[in-house]
Amino acid sequence: MSEDMEQTATTANPEDFRAGYVAIIGDPNVGKSTLLNTLIGQKISIVSRKAQTTRHKILGIRSAPGSQIIFLDTPGLLQPAYLLQQAMMNFAYAAMDEADVVVFMIDATDPKLGPEIEHDTAFGVLRRLQKPVFLVINKTDLVPKETVASIIGFYSVHYAFTEIFPISALRAEGTEDLARTLALQLPVHPPFYPPDVVSEHPERFFVGEFIREKIFETFREEIPYSTTVDILEFKEQSGRKDLIRAEIYVERESQKGILIGKKGSALREVGEAARRDIETFLGRKIFLELHVKVRERWRASDAWLKRLGYH
Repeated sequence: MSEDMEQTATTANPEDFRAGYVAIIGDPNVGKSTLLNTLIGQKISIVSRKAQTTRHKILGIRSAPGSQIIFLDTPGLLQPAYLLQQAMMNFAYAAMDEADVVVFMIDATDPKLGPEIEHDTAFGVLRRLQKPVFLVINKTDLVPKETVASIIGFYSVHYAFTEIFPISALRAEGTEDLARTLALQLPVHPPFYPPDVVSEHPERFFVGEFIREKIFETFREEIPYSTTVDILEFKEQSGRKDLIRAEIYVERESQKGILIGKKGSALREVGEAARRDIETFLGRKIFLELHVKVRERWRASDAWLKRLGYH
């Protein structure tokens, strides 16, 4: 990046201040949440090796001298198989509609360089966008430079991207240049949020997300995808630990037994891991109380999806 571009992105002159929305889209598990966390400088979007960990449109705010970027992390784009997945796709499409700029993210270790690109759900949505689109190639630290060059060549032919950035979100390689260049694409506008705000979601939202993340890390197969978390109570107590009570919903009794484990061992493991992350996020001690309940077919229930914040 030239010195002139960098100066424009970091100037504090109110007349040059830029602020706007950037949606991060792509296939499941390409590293969108990791990129958001790296750009914001703290963990606000949960991360897992399993696909479709993100279910909501996660809003993260990056404030810098001269710019404020409001990032929208989205669920991985796919053809929905049930009502919850349709709600997740609605979040993603709404984020693209709101955004001033779209980041289309791909995985350098699985770049889809053949005819299948024409049938890729995530790539297919680009054709309807009438706004700047950045191609971000993630995990470039895991492949040879020749592979990165091939990816750039292939995708450049298939879409007129505004910019192309090879990065490693996990290692924060190339991410600062990406952020500065994104800021230059935003409209001249005063900041939308105070500089110390990193998200508009309330604390209880992130508490539920951290609990869900630990379920994804602890269990295999269908258990993580069949669970959701409802925060029943979030009580700050002066001179004492904050009290947080949460219910974890599953769809079948057999799943409930697995999630609780022998003599409650599995649920304790989830609770202890979640508590540590929640305390780090909140900056204070908490008492976390978890319960598991069965709600049959909650993922296919419009009423339950509304209650749980998926509409």
